[in-house]
Amino acid sequence: MALGMEITSQDALVVVDVQNDFCPGGALAVPDGDAVIPVIHRIASRFEHILLTQDWHPPGHCSFASTYPEGRAAEGTGRDGPLWPDHCVQGTHGADFHPALGLTRAELVLRKGFRRELDSYSAFFENDRVTPTGLTGYCRERGLRRMFFAGLAYDFCVGFSAVDARRCGFETVVIRDACRAIDVNGSVRAMEAEFAREAVVVREAVVVMESGGL
Repeated sequence: MALGMEITSQDALVVVDVQNDFCPGGALAVPDGDAVIPVIHRIASRFEHILLTQDWHPPGHCSFASTYPEGRAAEGTGRDGPLWPDHCVQGTHGADFHPALGLTRAELVLRKGFRRELDSYSAFFENDRVTPTGLTGYCRERGLRRMFFAGLAYDFCVGFSAVDARRCGFETVVIRDACRAIDVNGSVRAMEAEFAREAVVVREAVVVMESGGL
């Protein structure tokens, strides 16, 4: 994909999980997580279509370490990866979008991880890799062909969403400096290897800002 990519009405900016609990002071804070917000605001002006995702867990969710008093991992829940502190619990301040995020033009808020027995990193599929969120159908019916991803965290929910977007047939770009990572046990390196395998393009925000089109 050339650096001079043209942003068109078939492109969407997908902003992943810029919520209080993933920002400094939150229950599962991504280092420097709120620093993505000014970058996202700058690039948002290039897009006609903006989609938001929101982690939205019930109390006692299968991904919470507190759900397993004896420290045992969940089995048969479709949960991938480590257990986490309680975060983004439905109706709490931590689950709200960060107050500095001002994307009032967003046309869709997709809530994920709301099933107690299933975690959901990806915006397209629950972690059982079978249960769809409905985002694929929405994007196809709206005639969207290319997804640009930003938000939190680069090596988990952003990355899984980008890989799934590619597998669903969308051209896919991750805007690296509009994301921040957790980097648990080499998760950044592993995700970037997955990007290479799936032909997910990684670019900086300046490439989007210098693009033609909208």
